[in-house]
Amino acid sequence: MTSSSSTFVIVVGFDGSEHSQVALKWAMEEARQREGELRLVTAWSNLPLSWYPAVLETAIGGIAVPEDSPEQIAGALQAAALKVAAAEGLAATGQVVHHHSPASAILAAAQDANLIVVGSRGHGGFSDLHLGSVSSQVIHHAPCSVLVTRPKTP
Repeated sequence: MTSSSSTFVIVVGFDGSEHSQVALKWAMEEARQREGELRLVTAWSNLPLSWYPAVLETAIGGIAVPEDSPEQIAGALQAAALKVAAAEGLAATGQVVHHHSPASAILAAAQDANLIVVGSRGHGGFSDLHLGSVSSQVIHHAPCSVLVTRPKTP
């Protein structure tokens, strides 16, 4: 199912990882070319707080403090990504959702979208995987086309 309006809608899964940053950049360029809009989805769960500051350190300059909750950190990640899109003059909205399954959150946000863009993997612990569980689930259950991005290898 695609969007009933004439606006091309791109859903982007964004968790602050290097892979999601590449997905966001690709989606911004596609939105620019199609005069489309971005819909960023950042799902958070009750992961240990020690995980999140490291994410922010790499993604947006370490704006988290140990007292921040996972929800606050996810919100900060998304706010930074939306700020990047706005600086590029792109229409973008965001959803920060508490969800045990980031893939389900992305899929729910994409019911009327034209395209989903996700990184090939996120922050999962299996760094040798070429395709993470979230991107795999999105590919297999998406209501629209899916693009999986990867960072360039040196």
